[in-house]
Amino acid sequence: MSTQLIRSFAEIRKALLNKQELALIDVREEAPFAEAHPLFAANIPLSKLELEVYSRIPRFDTPVTVYDNGEGLAQVAAERLRGLGYVNVRLLEGGLDGWHRAGGELFIDVNVPSKAFGELVESQRHTPSLAAEEVQALLDNEADVVVLDARRFDEYQTMSIPTGISVPGAELVLRARELAPDPATRIIVNCAGRTRSIIGTQSLINSGIANPVSALRNGTIGWTLAGQTLQHGQSRRFAPTSEEHRHIAARDARRVADKALVGRATLADLQRWQQESTRSTYLFDVRTPEEFENGHLPTARSTPGGQLVQETDHFASVRGARLVLVDDDGVRANMSASWLSQLGWEVHVLDDLQPAHFSEKCPWQAPVPAPQQAEEISVETLVDWLTHGDSVVLDFTSSANYVKRHIPGAWWALRGQLCEALDNVPPAQRYVLTCGSSQLARLAVADVEALTGKPVFLLKGGTASWIAAQQPLEEGESHLASPRIDRYRRPYEGTDNPREALQAYLDWEFGLVAQLARDATHGFFVI
Repeated sequence: MSTQLIRSFAEIRKALLNKQELALIDVREEAPFAEAHPLFAANIPLSKLELEVYSRIPRFDTPVTVYDNGEGLAQVAAERLRGLGYVNVRLLEGGLDGWHRAGGELFIDVNVPSKAFGELVESQRHTPSLAAEEVQALLDNEADVVVLDARRFDEYQTMSIPTGISVPGAELVLRARELAPDPATRIIVNCAGRTRSIIGTQSLINSGIANPVSALRNGTIGWTLAGQTLQHGQSRRFAPTSEEHRHIAARDARRVADKALVGRATLADLQRWQQESTRSTYLFDVRTPEEFENGHLPTARSTPGGQLVQETDHFASVRGARLVLVDDDGVRANMSASWLSQLGWEVHVLDDLQPAHFSEKCPWQAPVPAPQQAEEISVETLVDWLTHGDSVVLDFTSSANYVKRHIPGAWWALRGQLCEALDNVPPAQRYVLTCGSSQLARLAVADVEALTGKPVFLLKGGTASWIAAQQPLEEGESHLASPRIDRYRRPYEGTDNPREALQAYLDWEFGLVAQLARDATHGFFVI
């Protein structure tokens, strides 16, 4: 292969150390990505590349390097990216194995930069924590304590610590005084594992709150391993914050952000940056999704601050890019920015916003290519065709959605493994493609036509239209044409994980600081 079409480990390492913009993209599905990848690799699977890449890599001349592990996906991805307008696309020399052979460190799991950083914070700041047994004893003795859960609300609802209140990470400094107005009240912050507990606890400590604060050591994993009972389906959420507490929190958050070297920006700065052709700028609204829906800045994307810090690679896939954060209270943007700056990002907070600027009401829409042509059919037509038994439905939704409910007889397939999937599907006179909305399925029409030589149609409105028409549904793994590798099952997800997997996950997290040292490209610092 021409050296002009590849990029070496040494080139990428040099760019990382020099804080130059780059996008290192793993185009495999999430499960194999989680088995091994470089620290700053972002996962954009080939199967949904067109639907995600414009928002995640906004500048067409960004140096983009794609790789796989020998599956043949990277070459296809590079060609698609060039077709989408990207002009500086290369393959990683030797793929994943080449990275490792060249001396590159490989990491497992997902959102590794934030998790490794959390461990670094705890090791340097000695973030206080309490074991599950100690917290249980406090609750049993009805001590003056509040438990604040720093995860997303849906994660909290799945499983939570008894008495726990949902306060997603970026909300903690803004809401804690309202929930624990007595400075003597002990605050305990938890998540599922370690990272968001550590970052949440350290956020409150950094802000100078008077209350004693501790992380629940090892989160709900530690709680489970201690043999203690979790609650399910809870709905306790933070209350509105008084103006007095908001003012105090804003002052404290700005002080923390200044210490972390967070930049200050105006709307004029933002507009100038968004027109630059040599830098990538992301605009993130770090308030709650509900607040975003009530009004936001044009072009801003809703990324609640705690999740942005946890999953930065998913939202901003160009390492070295500029991040601009927005809120309407001076707390959540500053606290989120303080962590992102320590994570090595150039990050700024918009300081001159007025209520009138939050004028946009429409939901954020990911930019996508112009839709490809496809012949659409109605639900009624599909019902008729299925009755005659000469049609096959291919469903390209996520495997989790497929298992939950799908059109009876539909085969689930990964678009990135279409050829292999079709080998597992009975031949038909015609094929009908669907997914939740048919947006992703539309991208597969031409390929299915080319591979089968048969007529291919798109279900108008996707499976959502089938459901709206109150047609029968099927559930379970009834017809899998592809392996369920589109999502990595986190060891801390759900309520049925084996103890060995939970302990192995904690052991892995404990080892991340040593891995960071071996990698030596992270650029993290801890205030």
